[in-house]
Amino acid sequence: MTPETARRRRRPTKAGTVLTHELIVATALRMLAEHGAEGLSARRLGLALGADPSTVYRYFAGMDDLVLAIADELIHQALAGWQASGNWRSDLRALGTAIHRAYLAHPQAAQLTANRVSGREHEIAADETILGILHGAGFQGEAAARIYHAFIDQTLAFAALDAASLALPEAAREADERQWRATYARLPGATHPHIAAAAPLLVARMNLERSAPAGSSRMYL
Repeated sequence: MTPETARRRRRPTKAGTVLTHELIVATALRMLAEHGAEGLSARRLGLALGADPSTVYRYFAGMDDLVLAIADELIHQALAGWQASGNWRSDLRALGTAIHRAYLAHPQAAQLTANRVSGREHEIAADETILGILHGAGFQGEAAARIYHAFIDQTLAFAALDAASLALPEAAREADERQWRATYARLPGATHPHIAAAAPLLVARMNLERSAPAGSSRMYL
């Protein structure tokens, strides 16, 4: 990636804005929220920034390079404000919840990036932090690697799953909830005793998860 000083425009755009790496990433996040992954393109970015679409390629090697920068920005937002307490279980819980919260704040971007490896500054910092917590707790070598993968895979999997639900149109989310009530909640105990016994709790749990604020991850309850 080209250094920022080498990529900065010499003069403002038509809108009077000096482009930066951070501004392009922030604009891309907004476009993803408004139009989804299908609406993210150099042409649309250029229009939103008041610049020629080709300008984006002065800051990023391509659109996939921008996607990786977005992935790193989500981790950056997750790490912002997080502080270690010294209790490794509490620290992992807080860090996992922070990652979950950051992804759910940008559900369309989360869907696009949850499975990517950016290899960038903030992702590396997060990995170093997680492994540092585990080493401080006495986990080394294979044990640390195994727990690291279990932690990060679960965190990102639930973030992606919940983000996908949030990214659905409101009508689709409501249809899913109605399906639970119309189908599962009405199955007779004579034919489906286990579902019938659990259905009220399952429906209540689904409603709790849908109404919970971003970051109150079900995986940590």
